[in-house]
Amino acid sequence: MMRNPKWARFWPDKVVVKLATLGSMGDLKAPGTWGSAMGIVFYAVFISHLSDFTAAIVLAAATYFAIGICGEAEKRLKKVDPGEVILDEFVAMPMCFLGLSAYGSHPKFFWILLAGFLLFRFFDILKPLGIKKLQRYHGGFGVVIDDVAAALMVAVIMNFGVRFWLG
Repeated sequence: MMRNPKWARFWPDKVVVKLATLGSMGDLKAPGTWGSAMGIVFYAVFISHLSDFTAAIVLAAATYFAIGICGEAEKRLKKVDPGEVILDEFVAMPMCFLGLSAYGSHPKFFWILLAGFLLFRFFDILKPLGIKKLQRYHGGFGVVIDDVAAALMVAVIMNFGVRFWLG
């Protein structure tokens, strides 16, 4: 089991909660969907032009950051995996497109993004194939790991699907 990183406990409550909820987006109806949508924007603007290797490094660092912030947000909100904490979806969503950097300028890029978004929401909501069991882990790791697992499953599906569809 991974412990929450110690660096996050020194951050002010307001900063931790605002980061974990992406400002006030976590207060909107269907917060996970909003976090995922913002993750798509993050991917399209900042990640899609990177090589797959660089994207993986950036997303690994973002995941570590999210584990720290989400774990602290759990403590400060006094809730286990609170629904308003959506940094986990935001960070995991771009992982759905790992291995697909060559398609970042493809004319069907929008459809690739839409397919990844819909598949991620399916896996994130239903949590099939053992993903649900990952939530039992304590702290920020438990908050983030189920979303990462869902995103990596989607990445496998997307890599097969896009290559089959677009050649």
